[in-house]
Amino acid sequence: MVTGSDTLQRDQGSKMKKQRESQCTQKTISLLSPLGTIQVSGCENGVHTIQILMDVAPAERSSEAPLSRVVNDSPAETSPELQRCVEWLQAYFSEPQTAGSLPLPAFHHPALQGDAFSSRVLQILQRDVKFGETVSYKRLAEMAGNPKAARAVGGAMRMNPVPLLIPCHRVISSSGQSGPYMSGKGDHLKQWLLTHERQRGKG
Repeated sequence: MVTGSDTLQRDQGSKMKKQRESQCTQKTISLLSPLGTIQVSGCENGVHTIQILMDVAPAERSSEAPLSRVVNDSPAETSPELQRCVEWLQAYFSEPQTAGSLPLPAFHHPALQGDAFSSRVLQILQRDVKFGETVSYKRLAEMAGNPKAARAVGGAMRMNPVPLLIPCHRVISSSGQSGPYMSGKGDHLKQWLLTHERQRGKG
């Protein structure tokens, strides 16, 4: 027997599903950066992903190279959150001392929502580890409430959908070595970012 409450719950569930499906029309903006091309994808609710394409050889990277937008949908269709992300990234590379005062865009990725340990780790990293600072995997695990979860912290860094905005490059080994970045493929980028923050932070 189907009751009125069953029908109501089913209707509410259907509405929520339709809302989830309709609320994400993603756009992608590509930027030139000292790291190579960066692709930012997101919807009107927030940024989904940031991808560093590594199309610039390490010897060609320059700390003085500013960001410039190279591919975009028409400006009228760019969401405010994507535009905020672009402005933050441009400041980070060209005027890093101003990036800390700029508002971060909203995030709209499942890995950054909910109460999972990995989500909590990423939120704490973004909130508490500032420009020019570093933190060890072990210390970040302690900050997230589980001192024995250093390995899980490493897993959370690999899952980070929005590098740079959530600065997984600032998480290093307890020995002081920088450790892997982008599953080991971007170790040279991590070194560049840490050097960039140390040098530009003095200015």
